[in-house]
Formats: sequence, structure tokens, C-alpha cells
Amino acid sequence: MKVYGITNCNTVKKALDWLKDHQVAYEFHDFKKLGIGEEKLKEWDQKAGYEKFMNKQGLTYKQLEPAVKEGIKTKADALALLQQKTSMIKRPVIETDNFLFFGFDEEVYKKLFK
Repeated sequence: MKVYGITNCNTVKKALDWLKDHQVAYEFHDFKKLGIGEEKLKEWDQKAGYEKFMNKQGLTYKQLEPAVKEGIKTKADALALLQQKTSMIKRPVIETDNFLFFGFDEEVYKKLFK
């Protein structure tokens, strides 16, 4: 299992603490240090739709210039912006061979990691 996020994000910290407390093994991918590839974003988009993981509630999105926000006309525009500004990706991203989840929800985690 792979967990994507940034280490200073409180939601990521909660998720990682939960995983550790429940002895769930994972590999961590730090967006700030490692970025995210175009192919991975396209894969997530195919599985879930970019709207599901583009965090418009976060500070990074809210601080964008209006022209940048208005410039998001296509899926390609959105994915390019997410690759450039990884802080706009809803986190953490939990990815297994057959599961993809964005964010932290203890009930979902309990069901997934019985």
C-alpha cells in the first residue's frame, strides 16, 4: 500500500498515526520531496475523476490568482496544475492494488484495514 501526502499536513499526520496504531504497513510518498507524475494523476483521474482529488477548499487553491482558477477549462489544465501545485491534491491518498481513497475517514479505514 502506498500513502501519498505531505508530512506537515495535519490530516496526513492523523492518517499515518491511525495506520501505525493499527499496524498497517505502508510506503509513504512525500509530494513535497518527490512530486507526482503526470501518469499517476491520469491514472487517478481515470479511476475517480480529478474533481474527487482536486482540493478547492484548501489554502493553496484559495490563494490562486483568479486568472489561474478561470484558466482551468479542461481535465488536462486541472491535472497540469495539480502536478505543479501538489498541495492542491486532497490528502492523504491511499492506494492499493484495488482501492483508491482521498482524505482521512476513520470508518473507511476500519473497513479497509480489518
